[in-house]
Amino acid sequence: MPNFCAAPNCTRKSTQSDLAFFRFPRDPERCRIWVENCRRADLEAKTADQLNKHYRLCAKHFDPAMVCKTSPYRTVLKDTAIPTIFDLTSHLKNPYTRHRKQIKELTDEDIQRIKERRLASAEQTIKKEDLSNIADNEPQLSADEKEYRDYLRSLFEILFMLAKQAIPLTTGRVSEEELKSNNFQAVIDYCMNAGDEALRKRFEVTAVNSEYLSAAQLNQLLDVCENTVREEMLMEVRESRFYSLVTGDLVEFANSKHLPVFLRFVNQQNVLREEFVDFLPFVDGDEAALVESLEALLVDRWGLSMEDCRGQAHKATGTSTTKMKAVAVLLMEKYPLALHMPCSHMALNIHLANNLPFPNVQIVMENLRRITSFFKTPHTQDELDKAISIQFQKNEEKGNALKKMCSSGWTEQHNIFDVLLDILPSLLLCMDSIRDNADGKFSSCVTADAYSIGESIADFEVIVTVVILKNVLTFTRAFGRNLQGETLDVFSAANSLTAVLYSLNEVNDNIDVYHEFWYSEAVSLAALMQIPLSVPRLFLRKQRAADLGEIQAETYFKEYVTIPVIRGIMQEVEDMFCDNNLRALKCLSLVPAVMGHMKFNTTEENFAEVYSGDLPNPDTLPAELHCWRIKWKHRGKEVRLPTTIHETLQLPDVKFFPNVDAFLKVLSTMPVLKVEKGTGETATERLQAYLGSVPAKHLNKSLAMLHINTHVKHDLDVMVDKYCRLYPEDDPEAEAEDVGEDVIVTKVI
Repeated sequence: MPNFCAAPNCTRKSTQSDLAFFRFPRDPERCRIWVENCRRADLEAKTADQLNKHYRLCAKHFDPAMVCKTSPYRTVLKDTAIPTIFDLTSHLKNPYTRHRKQIKELTDEDIQRIKERRLASAEQTIKKEDLSNIADNEPQLSADEKEYRDYLRSLFEILFMLAKQAIPLTTGRVSEEELKSNNFQAVIDYCMNAGDEALRKRFEVTAVNSEYLSAAQLNQLLDVCENTVREEMLMEVRESRFYSLVTGDLVEFANSKHLPVFLRFVNQQNVLREEFVDFLPFVDGDEAALVESLEALLVDRWGLSMEDCRGQAHKATGTSTTKMKAVAVLLMEKYPLALHMPCSHMALNIHLANNLPFPNVQIVMENLRRITSFFKTPHTQDELDKAISIQFQKNEEKGNALKKMCSSGWTEQHNIFDVLLDILPSLLLCMDSIRDNADGKFSSCVTADAYSIGESIADFEVIVTVVILKNVLTFTRAFGRNLQGETLDVFSAANSLTAVLYSLNEVNDNIDVYHEFWYSEAVSLAALMQIPLSVPRLFLRKQRAADLGEIQAETYFKEYVTIPVIRGIMQEVEDMFCDNNLRALKCLSLVPAVMGHMKFNTTEENFAEVYSGDLPNPDTLPAELHCWRIKWKHRGKEVRLPTTIHETLQLPDVKFFPNVDAFLKVLSTMPVLKVEKGTGETATERLQAYLGSVPAKHLNKSLAMLHINTHVKHDLDVMVDKYCRLYPEDDPEAEAEDVGEDVIVTKVI
């Protein structure tokens, strides 16, 4: 079948000409340009695949320089070839001729778009020429230098592969006396066997059993990788200016504690990001020293300004909670706009309970963390399901509901204490069953953990504490759930705080009545679990030593559990949602959906003075806010109100409201607002995944950082340049600061 040329006013076909005919390209962008140049209106609706299959252009429509004759029988186009030679006027001489190939009349918009595309293409060509000239002016590398750089590039590739897959560097401690297998060396050997010439040339003359890389050299490589990836993220933070500081729970590397540090910011695409940037050594000492370390890290090492920090959140557990609260207070004293808020990654009720400094509460929270870890062991969840079935034989519906809740991360939910109280008898039964290990399916380590957890929860003080926490935190549960909801929910939570505090105060004022009911609930549960009522042994010993006489159990738990818990929760809520925090949260009414909910009767300017210094034109804010409300109030019926800050920032016309745009970006960084996951995991989830997949003794600080940030672009050539600049090959080997494990990579027979 002959090929016909698709160009207007061109009647050539393959059977009547020796010209080559070329298919339309499959690449959608190039294909669109071909169609645009052809001016065939009827081809615009067709896909690139359809055009490639059914339409051709003859060689007459291409610049001869774009056509290559590779043999007497084969003619091809260059990859960048675009048709530019067309006859678009000859049909005008005979206007009565019927044309199958209709020529599109260009509008002003079409002409402007074509001009912009050609201008962009010209700029790109000039840029390529400039880069080519720069490359020509660069000093030429010798053959040895090129080999060395290729070798470094291979090493960096191996390190990134190990980090991405969460593979530890070594499988055991490596020393000169006892050479053991390690993963880094194994991958180097594999790459050499697979044909990596750079590595093979480097190591083929290495003496047997000599070192591939010393610990200092490996730490230098890791340090360059880590700093390069971190700098990519910090550049985005500096461009966005405003950020919030978020710290995670303590992580232990090489017998020393470290504090994970995250930064939350809005990037140039107006997308909220929360990225992991480093581990800060956590030294037991005064809080002022830790604040100084944080400031030195952010300001001196990373080039950020603490004056631009607009929020802070600290996800601490155990004994570190008191210290991190003190750190937050000190930071707010120095930087009042670094508002201390709860972290969006943790349910508010869990955060409040973690912050209570009472030993009995901390024992309950530690047991919950141990239970979470324990039920990751195979078959343990099955045992809990069996225990729940036995316990709820007469109420199968509730039993099935509890099984479903226990299989989906209940220890991280807002109703954690409600679920714990419901399954406590079943949990004790499950631990007893695993400890007995009648069928031998559990290891001695698992049975020992079951025994320890069982003994801890079979204590009357623990039961009373769980009952008190459940009942007190009922008043904050809906409030906390709203804080982690959509923007309208967060705004509603800010306006409902007064009601929450009123309820807590009402409980505190009538503590005798409430305690009587709650203590009775604890006694009933203890009877069901066959646990005797008792006052803690340590307290009794102190009472007897002081000769203060006996104390009734109900009185003890009222004075030392119920009253401290209710007052501690009230204080935490008041501290965490102070006036400045509430003003910031109420400014969320800038989001159009919240405005609509409030019937556009909002007064953000009353709360905006907190951030007046962050706005480009604070004097015009009232007028701009008025225009912003009018814009959404009188919108068309088909226009949907954006429901989140992210949606609002993505609007093309938000740039015409510079104060609103800046205001929303600052508000977006507040740690209490949830981060949209998108398609991937959050930085916190990636950190937990790394810690859960790598044995504790093989954890490496640098590899953890690279694993968490595999999504960050990295240029291996930049790393090679940086390494060559910092550690010239002919210099004596420099001692590097240890990063994680002391690794020596050796060549073994």
